[in-house]
Amino acid sequence: MALLCLFTTHYCFAQRFVLQPTAANDSASMAQQIALLAGGVIKTYRDTERENYLGNLFRLQMLAGNYRESLVTINTLCTLSPRTADNITPNYLPYELFAKAQMGRDQNPGDFKKAYTSAFNSTFEKLDDKTAYRSINVFSSGDGVDALKGEFQNSLLSARKETNLTLTEALSLCRRYYDYWLYRQTEAITSSLIRDDLNRRYTVKSRLVTTSTGSNINVIVVLKKGISHAQPAVLQYTIYADSSDIRIFKAAAYGYAGVTAYTRGKGTSPDKIVPYEHDGEDANDVITWISRQSWCNGKVGMYGGSYNGFTQWAAAKYHNQALKTIVPYVAAIPGLGLPMENNVFITANYGWAFYVTDNKYLDNKIYYDPQRWRSLNFKWFSIGAAYNKIDSIDGTPNPWLQRWLKHPDYDSYWQRQVPYQHDFAKINIPVLTFEGYYDDGQVSGLHYYLEHLKYNSKANHYLIIGPYDHFGTQSGGVPVLRGYKVDPVALISTSDITFQWLDHILKGAKMPGIIKDKVNYEVMGANKWRHAPSIAGMADKRLRLYLTDAKSSGNYLLSPQRPLKKAALGETVDLASRDSSYGDYYPAPIIKDQLDHSNGLFFISKPFDKPVMVNGMFSGELKAIINKKDMDVTVVLYEVTPDGKYFELSYFLGRASYAKDMAKRALLHPGKEETIPFTRPRMFSRQLSKGSRLLVVLNTDKNPFAEVNYGTGKDVAAETAEDGKIPLKIKWFDDSYIDVPVMESR
Repeated sequence: MALLCLFTTHYCFAQRFVLQPTAANDSASMAQQIALLAGGVIKTYRDTERENYLGNLFRLQMLAGNYRESLVTINTLCTLSPRTADNITPNYLPYELFAKAQMGRDQNPGDFKKAYTSAFNSTFEKLDDKTAYRSINVFSSGDGVDALKGEFQNSLLSARKETNLTLTEALSLCRRYYDYWLYRQTEAITSSLIRDDLNRRYTVKSRLVTTSTGSNINVIVVLKKGISHAQPAVLQYTIYADSSDIRIFKAAAYGYAGVTAYTRGKGTSPDKIVPYEHDGEDANDVITWISRQSWCNGKVGMYGGSYNGFTQWAAAKYHNQALKTIVPYVAAIPGLGLPMENNVFITANYGWAFYVTDNKYLDNKIYYDPQRWRSLNFKWFSIGAAYNKIDSIDGTPNPWLQRWLKHPDYDSYWQRQVPYQHDFAKINIPVLTFEGYYDDGQVSGLHYYLEHLKYNSKANHYLIIGPYDHFGTQSGGVPVLRGYKVDPVALISTSDITFQWLDHILKGAKMPGIIKDKVNYEVMGANKWRHAPSIAGMADKRLRLYLTDAKSSGNYLLSPQRPLKKAALGETVDLASRDSSYGDYYPAPIIKDQLDHSNGLFFISKPFDKPVMVNGMFSGELKAIINKKDMDVTVVLYEVTPDGKYFELSYFLGRASYAKDMAKRALLHPGKEETIPFTRPRMFSRQLSKGSRLLVVLNTDKNPFAEVNYGTGKDVAAETAEDGKIPLKIKWFDDSYIDVPVMESR
């Protein structure tokens, strides 16, 4: 195996590590050099974060050849995490087995595969189904061994540039090598061993189910071997067909008849692939089929995230008597969250249609090419082309995008794909929704929740929400999210809570412990979960703050008093220019050292004189006169901490002409004062300290990541930079305001 270079290492008392290039270039020599480096780092490495310290220590010990010591460290680390009845902590099992295999090979020289296989089989034979399933995901390297090799080589190249390595740099190099070293030796072996173990536990049958309309749905049924009685069934209905996906075993591992169904045209279905449009009716027929099988007791539950969250709501619209509950995570709503948000088409997921429709499974090669999609965004924006020409610029027709662009209103095309308005009134099954404060599609997931309660006041609907993004919500969070160190209590297991809920509804077990009221939310910065009967009940008052023209600390003032005399702030936006910084609303990172003040209007409150929680969804009303017929608006809400950091709490993106009705466009009247309400930003909860302030950034949206509204009143997707030659001129009036939900009592 070709590696870039090797180093001879020695430890320096000044906590520096000197690397001398050597002529060796084989993996055995590399292992020796890394072992020396790891041994040196062990002597001085300390970390006040105990879990972090132990996690690095066992890797260093293993690299240095101290396998027995590494197992002791792993065992200590495991005491900090929940263990199973078999005294197993799934997250650390791959490392335990790797160390045991290395020890076994050292004691009885022979091939590593044999030693590892023996350690794996002897361990997995003792595991219950749930623990075994929870363990297998951590045996994967994620992006693959080649990616790990590249990361290590990049780290090695960086090390070559330094005469002396700091402790941090040496530790990073060791970590990179460890990951590559571990998965290079184990990943290929474990994939086969895991399949053998799954086949030992379960039977898997795939078949086509014909729906009432004649479509064919590929359905995969997974049953626990040895179970002869009928069970409740748990269904995931998905467009993400993947012949190698081990997630088809999850429901069976948690004690159910597990069913995975692919949307029409996917997997072995011979039909045409059609995203969204028929999933509700097809899923309803699949539920009926499941309920009539001998292995099902007539009860069906559904769960899953994103598109799989959408399919649950699409199915619920049909009120199938066998469907007893749904558990949607970050559920998508076509036409409301993607491909457009609040009637603004966005490019964030432009390649998705190719990903799911190019073939019967998934086009990973096309979709996971971020350079292609990013460069497309900037190229389209730079030439000022119409948004409906973006696929011409890419060079590949995107027929699904073109189909969706014909429906800029949230019209009947979109409405019939999910429950709409009074459809929610008849959905009486229990629902558990998971969402994240930083989920890109939160507006969709919470729309279902809010509409369900609006039209069915007795809806048995619960919400769990915390500091998670789109993918983190589906797993239970990550310790550091976009630079923000998440409160430890916020890290949960979405899967475990899901199946506790399913056990509660389908088997009569107790309610999951985290659920103590209808809304269950983690307060960022407080490291605690709180519970409320509704989103409105998360706050004891709404703080109204007006966007005034008075200056404060280089910004304008957010004031709790309505100005006595009406005034306006002027803003001019050159829509024809290719300056793309307008509408910088995306929370990445969540905490910023500074903001771009080159455009937009900034409004800041006075410091809070005591700690206060800001909980729920802010809203507001903008008063403006513009010289055009339309504009797109962004409103971003920050906490400005006492030390001057900007913590992004929430944001809103929307089109002014749809502010009052997403289903019907009402153009603005140039030269006339207009009222533009906004009510669909991201929900959040945050503990603000004494001395913190709120900052509102009001702006238009003009950047490569969404269609540009040039204000002519024509179809926005057909407008070009030529339509923006007349600048957008805005007068923002100071009786504009935001309402912020706060909790002062505790």
